[in-house]
Amino acid sequence: MLRKILFAFALTADLPVLPTAFAADEAQLLEEARKVASSIPPKLLEVLDEELRKGGPENAIGVCREKAPQMAKAASEKTGWAIRRVSLRNRNPKAVPDAWEKAVLEEFDRRAAAGDKPTGMEKGELLTVDGQQVYRYMKALPTQDLCLQCHGTADRISPSVQAKLQELYPNDKAVGYSAAEIRGAITLRKPL
Repeated sequence: MLRKILFAFALTADLPVLPTAFAADEAQLLEEARKVASSIPPKLLEVLDEELRKGGPENAIGVCREKAPQMAKAASEKTGWAIRRVSLRNRNPKAVPDAWEKAVLEEFDRRAAAGDKPTGMEKGELLTVDGQQVYRYMKALPTQDLCLQCHGTADRISPSVQAKLQELYPNDKAVGYSAAEIRGAITLRKPL
């Protein structure tokens, strides 16, 4: 209601509409999205590292294949944000980005090529999708050293891991990475 009154006042007073209420809402959504997005990767890396120590990279594939989606689902249910991981070079066929996510990932890649560090890359945006306002957020996921055992160059991936990946993901595009390269992103979406 206050927004309508301010808008009406601005129209009658020939003043520009000041989007301060919108900016405050958007800043709050950005902070909330950052908090949610930052909570998942460290937990995933911890579980992945533990599995690598216990059973090697062949067994750790299950962490990214099964546990990561379970963690994202649990976090989605707890926070009210729809959470998933996407990549331009996906392994999991469910990790294909939609048009907005693809554009953001391409922007991240351009920024990385220009020298920006992937660790701080993010984008949050308030959008209207099918008549519904939504807030979308993405944070780049740089490749960690431990990820290279399954996502690195062919000389870094053991033949047994290559065979397991071929069995589970015959259309795998998620190899050939080096440390700190953008592997993909965590993406969040919240209807308003």
